[in-house]
Amino acid sequence: MATLKKHRVLILGVSGFLGGVIYRELHPYFQTFGTYKTSKSVLKKNTHFYQYDFEEDDIFEILNLIKPTIIISSLRGNFSAQLTAHKHLYEYVNQKKGCKIIFLSSANVFDAYSKFPSYENDTTLSNSIYGHFKIRLEQLFLKLPAKKVAIVRLPMVFGNQSPRNNEIKLLIELNEPIELFPNLIMNVITAKKVSQQLHYIINRNKFGTFHLGSSDLVCHDDFIKEIVSKMNFINTRYKLVYTTNDSRYLAVLPRDNKLPKHLQMKSKEVIDDMI
Repeated sequence: MATLKKHRVLILGVSGFLGGVIYRELHPYFQTFGTYKTSKSVLKKNTHFYQYDFEEDDIFEILNLIKPTIIISSLRGNFSAQLTAHKHLYEYVNQKKGCKIIFLSSANVFDAYSKFPSYENDTTLSNSIYGHFKIRLEQLFLKLPAKKVAIVRLPMVFGNQSPRNNEIKLLIELNEPIELFPNLIMNVITAKKVSQQLHYIINRNKFGTFHLGSSDLVCHDDFIKEIVSKMNFINTRYKLVYTTNDSRYLAVLPRDNKLPKHLQMKSKEVIDDMI
């Protein structure tokens, strides 16, 4: 991909799994910085990383120091404190010329719908606290001028050493059952592919709403069982969880903002990338 050293990228939540993968993808090409909440010594040694607890600290100090042109928000944690932090991000991006925010949202903004997959311009509606919160943040950033914001909606994110992957391994080691949702139809993605897709969005100065998931749909129970099978575990225990008697979709597919074919992936590739 083209190198655009002029960009100064700030990743909020670089100590998280997804934030860390995004940093490793972007830092060879851009001046890339990150915030972390943990006090791991390896993070402290990186002069491009800044300790930031959004429940206690003011993000303006870091923003004014780094002067980012691209902000990627992958924060997790207390919703109330997150809301305040994101309001400050909105103020900064709105005031600074040449600054854009990429907000990582979730397929859960559509979890009130169950009959069909969801596309970029579908109306958001959620029954969950998490989904409702993501909708609120999306609506905040959509008040910005169009070219200053990219809303990136993600399905379930997997990958080697991902929290979901590690949870599956831990449950098997503890001989605890893995929960399967037989009626859930979804799409999936890897953190590595997300990082490449974000790289493209930055390089091409894209804006708007993006659905970054596999191009095909899978059933949750079949997908998890295939992961376990690829890991060569035997005598694995499962717990079937039925939230409805009918099939339920939680999938985000692109219609208007499709990325190039080399940045798309199938669910089988997600599994292959994990193993």
